[in-house]
This record gives sequence, structure tokens and C-alpha cells, in this order.
Amino acid sequence: QVQLVESGGGLVQPGGSLRLSCTSSGFTLDYYSIAWFRQAPGKEREGVSCVSSSHGISYYADSVKGRFTISRDNLKNTVYLQMNRLELEDTAVYYCAALFGSGYVCNQFSLKPLHPYDYWGQGTQVTVSS
Repeated sequence: QVQLVESGGGLVQPGGSLRLSCTSSGFTLDYYSIAWFRQAPGKEREGVSCVSSSHGISYYADSVKGRFTISRDNLKNTVYLQMNRLELEDTAVYYCAALFGSGYVCNQFSLKPLHPYDYWGQGTQVTVSS
């Protein structure tokens, strides 16, 4: 079965940290650029960050720049989203998405929900609350 699977969500206090993981089954992530999106209740899905398949080039939404770090470990077939200094506004379901292509470079359009990603995960809940 071909799928993306997110993990690592949970409940954290403001200012805390979480690390999300995105892995795949049925295919490897080597030639896929991976993006993280999030969707809060009553809000549209928004792009958070993207890492390219080649050279690990990353791109971030302004709202998370300096707080979140995306990385990939192809040996572990996993992409991570390290989230530090979490804020109440970061509460959402976080999704990862995969786009095939070895020459793709993440950019502002990578964070558009309608960007033609090949696969989407089911999401993991992140709740920031005191």
C-alpha cells in the first residue's frame, strides 16, 4: 500500500518543542520533495515548509521561519519537522505531502495547498495549550 504517514504530534505548552516525522510505505522518499502543511479548525490548509529532493533546499512560511526546521534523512526514509518555540496559533493538524521529481526546488508555490502533490498523509494533531 502506497502511503505517507505522519507521527510525532501531541500536546505541548507554549514555548515548547515537538518533532514531527513523515515516512512512506510502498515507495521511497529519495526522489520526492516533501512539504508540511497544517490546518486549524475553521481555517484553510496552509503550507508550512518544504524540502527539495535534491540538495535538501528548504523553504519556510514567514509564520514559522526561525522557529521550525525541516530536514530529511534518506537512509531512514524520513522527513522531519522540528518545531521550537511553539505558539497557540500553531495548533492544527499537520500533514506531509510528496512531490516526485529530482530537479524540483522548493519555493513559495510549494506551500500552496493546490500544488500538485502526488501523495498526502492522513495528518497528526499538534495542540499547543497551557
